[in-house]
Amino acid sequence: MIRVEGLNKSFGEQHVLRGIDVDFYEGQCNLIIGLSGSGKTVFLKSVLGLHQTDEGSISFDGRVLGEMSKKEAKALRQEMGMVFQGSALFNSMTIEENVRMPLDFFSTMTPEEKLERVRFCLDRVRIAPEAFSKTPAELSGGMQKRVAIARAIVLNPKYLFCDEPNSGLDPETAIVIDQLIHEITHEFGMTTVINTHDMNSVLEIGDHVILLDKGRKAWEGTMDQVLQSDDSAVVDYVFRSNLFKKVRAALKKG
Repeated sequence: MIRVEGLNKSFGEQHVLRGIDVDFYEGQCNLIIGLSGSGKTVFLKSVLGLHQTDEGSISFDGRVLGEMSKKEAKALRQEMGMVFQGSALFNSMTIEENVRMPLDFFSTMTPEEKLERVRFCLDRVRIAPEAFSKTPAELSGGMQKRVAIARAIVLNPKYLFCDEPNSGLDPETAIVIDQLIHEITHEFGMTTVINTHDMNSVLEIGDHVILLDKGRKAWEGTMDQVLQSDDSAVVDYVFRSNLFKKVRAALKKG
């Protein structure tokens, strides 16, 4: 579990995060949503330890970020997987080499064990063996995202972070990526935290949804509760489009 308590963060006079309290539980897809400028990215980077916060605490199964020894902090880093918005794969490497890279840096596996683990992860995200020797530039955007997920889980992380995993993907491929992230989260019991603006993701895989508004936690609930909520912040964010307004009206009538 990841526990965030009283999180505050400012940049100069700009107060970005304002007293956020939230728990993220294992085996759940925890989605962070909100308008641009709501603090989503700063929040995610703060949880990752990339921003030093002004007030509050962030703990990982009882281990408080910023209060650990260097050895403990390094061990925690190895328990984290990250799927970047643009996949962040290296075109100078093959797909297999990209996924193996975390193992080369952080594991004591033999070459044979690394190969077995890499191929297991690639198979799990449904990358065919004939693609293992290709470079990222030879793959579609959706396949690149799958490879990025394979690399993120190769160290068997307890915590998985995803920054706009559907960015730049067509709707059909985005659904496939959503389902894949949801599957591996439940299968491996990971605590998954996802920054997204994609309402399809919220309604498909939002086991736990947090809405940020002007740096505050404005609402918290499940994907089923999103469409039923009368909270003004939820209504303003979720039902901005005419389509979702019609969906909400139909649900209210039903």
